Amino acid sequence: MAGAVLPALLPALLPAHGVGNRGDLPLPFTALVVAAAAALLISFVAIGVLWREPRLRATDGWLLPSPLAGLLDARWFRGLARALAGLLTLWTLLALVVGPDSARNPVPHVVYVWLWVGLAFASMLLGPVWRVVNPLRALHAGLLRLARVSPDLAALPYRWGLWPAAVGLASFTSVELVAQENTSLGFLRLLVAGFVAVSLLGAAVFGRTWFDHADPFEVWSALLGRLSPLGRRADGRWVLRTPLHGINELRGQRGLVPTVAVMLGGTAYDGFSANLSWATFVQSSAVPSSLLKTATLLGFFGLVALTIWLASALSVRLAGEPLRRSIPFVSDIAPSLVPIAGGYVVAHYWSLWVYQGQYAWVLLTDPLGTGADLLGTADLVPDDTLIRPTLVATIQAVSIVVGHLLGVLAAHERAITVLERRAAVIGQLPLMVVMVVYTLGGLTILFTP
Repeated sequence: MAGAVLPALLPALLPAHGVGNRGDLPLPFTALVVAAAAALLISFVAIGVLWREPRLRATDGWLLPSPLAGLLDARWFRGLARALAGLLTLWTLLALVVGPDSARNPVPHVVYVWLWVGLAFASMLLGPVWRVVNPLRALHAGLLRLARVSPDLAALPYRWGLWPAAVGLASFTSVELVAQENTSLGFLRLLVAGFVAVSLLGAAVFGRTWFDHADPFEVWSALLGRLSPLGRRADGRWVLRTPLHGINELRGQRGLVPTVAVMLGGTAYDGFSANLSWATFVQSSAVPSSLLKTATLLGFFGLVALTIWLASALSVRLAGEPLRRSIPFVSDIAPSLVPIAGGYVVAHYWSLWVYQGQYAWVLLTDPLGTGADLLGTADLVPDDTLIRPTLVATIQAVSIVVGHLLGVLAAHERAITVLERRAAVIGQLPLMVVMVVYTLGGLTILFTP
């Protein structure tokens, strides 16, 4: 029965990233907000007293067993991962080109659920996996190999940092959250064709460094992959470590602040746009809904960037530094927003990933819409155990609070590294205020019906 009913519900289900509301919380909402703010403030005072010197070192970590470390580095294992990713890509392209333009087509699920959300969860667990399995990177490398030219071939040097990735992420976020008919086959054909064309053209002009810095999905995966417990020690050996170690290795670079602002602002807008009052306002406004939604989404991006810059400017002034130091300082502090963005991703996309990620298998078994069951998953009924309302609400609240706690710790470690200790502690006060506001805003957005 589920296989027959769910397809009709897909247009409504795809944009709905959470099933919890304020009433689902195991604690009263006010108590949760007070506890979250208290946790951040107490942690800030505690680390200011106890965390006096930089503690995160590149030599930290618990070594993985040799067989497991060897497996992660094995060429055959990485080749197998690339082959599976390539097979899924071809399977999806088949459905994109000749599949039905209906809710039975698996392409929207592959793009919006597996690629966007699944990649984020996989990266937070395993590291920057898209760099390994990116089919366009593999295609580019294969074309260069066939042409018998150096894999480092580039017509021009690349100088734009992460700015193209920020633009790409902002564009995709707009497509996912704002664009009309974003699940129609014609729209997806244009989207995929345009992305492939830009990627291959960028790689042809700037070489494979384009994928490292400009590909939005590789940058998305790489930044969230900093939260992975898997990492390499200074000597190159695989270790288990805290998420803070990966974040601490991330250094400020051109375009990092707007990229992180897009990551955080996009998930914040996602929760905000699910608010009933906002939906009512959009429907009753004389301004076209797409224009109003786009402007609001851009406003969320700008708000994150502006608040982190203002906090950094106040921080350097409180630390006795000249205001011009705020530009490099905001770039130094920007990595501390990555754990917050990761917490928002878990909070906003958990139910979508758990349920719709399973249902994608039902659609993938019949890419051409002929009634076939090529994968034997046509009768799969997604398990809803992990998306019960109270559990989802708990996961949402915990992920936001933990993400902000990690952000506080990461900001403190970076501040005492680049500033004198006493000045660093005092200078973090504006950042602490911003993170408390982010926490309260995030919880309010999630749990306000």
